[in-house]
Amino acid sequence: MQTLKLVAVSAGLSAPSSTRLLADRLLQAARYRLAEQEYAVDVQVVELRDLAVDIAKNLVTGFPSEKLQEAIDTVTGADGVIAVTPVFTASYSGLFKSFFDLIDPAALTGTPVLIGATGGTARHSLVLDHAMRPLFAYLRALVVPTAVYAASEDWGSGGGEASPTGWGEGLPSRITRAGNEFADTVAARPARREDEDEIVPFEKQLADLRLD
Repeated sequence: MQTLKLVAVSAGLSAPSSTRLLADRLLQAARYRLAEQEYAVDVQVVELRDLAVDIAKNLVTGFPSEKLQEAIDTVTGADGVIAVTPVFTASYSGLFKSFFDLIDPAALTGTPVLIGATGGTARHSLVLDHAMRPLFAYLRALVVPTAVYAASEDWGSGGGEASPTGWGEGLPSRITRAGNEFADTVAARPARREDEDEIVPFEKQLADLRLD
C-alpha cells in the first residue's frame, strides 16, 4: 500500500485556535477520502506560532534554525499541503507570509495545496482569492478549486445547511468538498510523476538525433 504524506501549516496564534481546528478538519476530510481509495496516509501539522522567533531570526540572518529547517523540509517534502491562516487587516497574517517567504520559489512546484482561512466575519472571505491564491500561484503550487473560509459563526452550522453568515453551504459541507478535491488531486500526482519520469530530456533527444 502506498503512503501519501499530507502536511498542514497552521498560522493560528492562540492555543487552541480556530485556525488549527480548521486545519485539523481539512486534514481529517482528506485522510478519510484517501483511505477510501486504499492509500495509507501520514499526516503532520506545522504550528507556525512555535516557530515565530526562528522565522524572525532567519529573515534577519538568512540562516534557519534546525527546528525551522525541519519544518521547511516537512512542507516541501509533502505530497500535499493544507495552508490555513487567520485574517489580519484583510489579508493573511504576517507570520504566515514570513514562513512562505522562506520557501524556495520552486520547492512547491506542482504540489497540491488546499487553502483555508479564519476570521471574525464573512466579509474577509475574499482573502482566499485575492491574497492566498496569488501567493501559491507564485510558488507554482497546484491550488485546488475549493477553498474554505470559516467565520466565527460558521462553526455552529450544520452539514448541508446554509451558513449562518449567508455565505454558501454550511462549514462541514465545504470542508468535506474541499477535502475530497484535495485528496483526489494528491492521489493523482504519483501517476503523473511516473509519466514525467518517462519524458526524455531535450539534450538527450538532440544527442540521439546526431547519432542518427
